[in-house]
Formats: sequence, C-alpha cells, structure tokens
Amino acid sequence: MDTIIQFRDVSKAYGDHTVLSHFNWKVERGAFVTIVGASGGGKTTVLKMVNGLIAPDAGQVLVNGRDIAGMDLVELRRSIGYAIQGSVLFPHMTVEQNIAYVPSLLNRRDRARTAAAVDKWMGIVGLDPALRGRYPDELSGGQAQRVGIARALAASPDILLMDEPFGAVDEITRGQLQEEIKRIHAETSITVLFVTHDVSEALRLGTRVLVLDGGAIQQYAKPAELLAHPATDFVRRLVARERRACHLPDDQLADCAFSGAAAEL
Repeated sequence: MDTIIQFRDVSKAYGDHTVLSHFNWKVERGAFVTIVGASGGGKTTVLKMVNGLIAPDAGQVLVNGRDIAGMDLVELRRSIGYAIQGSVLFPHMTVEQNIAYVPSLLNRRDRARTAAAVDKWMGIVGLDPALRGRYPDELSGGQAQRVGIARALAASPDILLMDEPFGAVDEITRGQLQEEIKRIHAETSITVLFVTHDVSEALRLGTRVLVLDGGAIQQYAKPAELLAHPATDFVRRLVARERRACHLPDDQLADCAFSGAAAEL
C-alpha cells in the first residue's frame, strides 16, 4: 500500500520543552491509526502537523508525497477532515449549514451537490433528517458530535484527523460513536488519525496503534501485536493496565481490550 502521510526527521519544541526530536513515521493509505500516550507526549502535535496547524521547527511533513510547507494551507485544510472533542459547531448555523460549510466553499455554484453531500453524511453518521433545521444548542451531546463528524467528512476528504472526539460524551453514546466511526472507515477506506487517552479505545478502533512517549515512537503496530509483543517498558505498562482493568489471563486479554474495557492514561 502507498504512503499517504510521512514525517521526515521532524523536530518541534515549545520553549525549552522538546516535544518531537528527529521524528520519522509513515502512514499507509486507508489505515485507521489510533495515537495513544501520556499527556505532553506529542500526540496532538503530530496530529496538527498533518494539516499545518502546527509547523515543525525542522524536518518535513508530507501529505500525498508533497511537503505541506510549500502548499496553500487553506486548501490543504479544506481537503482534510478535522473533528475534535465537543464537536465545536458554529452556534449560529443549523445542522444542515454546519455540515454544508466546507462543501459550499468548494462548490459555491453547485448547491445540489452540496445538498446531496449533507444528505449522504447525515445518513452515514445516523442523524435523523428532522434535525436539519436545528441549532447546536438544541442537540444532545451525541447528536452534536455526529454533526461534527459529518461536517468533517462532508467534503469527502482522503484524511480524517480526530482529537479525542468522544471524550465529552457519556459511555453509552461513546460506544455507539465508536461503532459508527469503525463502520464509516470500513465503508469509505478513509485514512483516520485518532488521538485518545483511552488505551482500550485505541486498541478497539485502530488497525494500527502508535504509542508515543516523550515525543518518541515506542511502538507502531497492529493492536494484537502490541498486546502480544510490547516493544518497550512504556508499552508493557500500558498492557499491564489493560490486564488489571480486564481481570483476565493473558490469553484472553485481547478479547477484553477489543470489547472496550476502560483504561485511561
């Protein structure tokens, strides 16, 4: 499979605090990558570098083989979906207007195409068509998060960035949203980068899991491989937390993790 995102010798510091140092990483097209690690370990920095919200101090970030430093960042961001915790909808816009925002920018003269995109993504994320005219303050937390996901996907991007998108909803809604995003990934083959503090969520959703600590890659592997063969002490501690949360022997640990047992960093 071809590479859609690549970090080449990337470094980033905030004042005296180095977040990434000589960071190298490749993401294959169509992967669902969950990114997990301790707070301050570089997860969100890596995510925001993909759409140029954070610029590296050194090195290159490539999307579809192009260094984003030489790209129009507005156009880049319109081509990459971005969903964060709490959805952050435009409060003065209806559900329909929120979802249509990016498609309407891209297709100013094609209202029918924009309307079709709204219909399509409302259906995919499980939103009742009756909600089209409602405003964000008239929605439940789960409904608002679904609108945020639909808005992020409405322009049919190749890449979807998600920064702890389900952290502000209740456990039942969170489980439903996890299933929805897994289904959407399976149906669209979009490349997803998903930051989370929840180890179980990372293992449950990801086709690959990136474990970061201190800005360095501790392991990048399929969930089953990460559980069976942790590469560092840091990863072993994550697995140990999962084991304690599950109260199961090692040979049943993966089943517990993939069922969504909670384990927070």
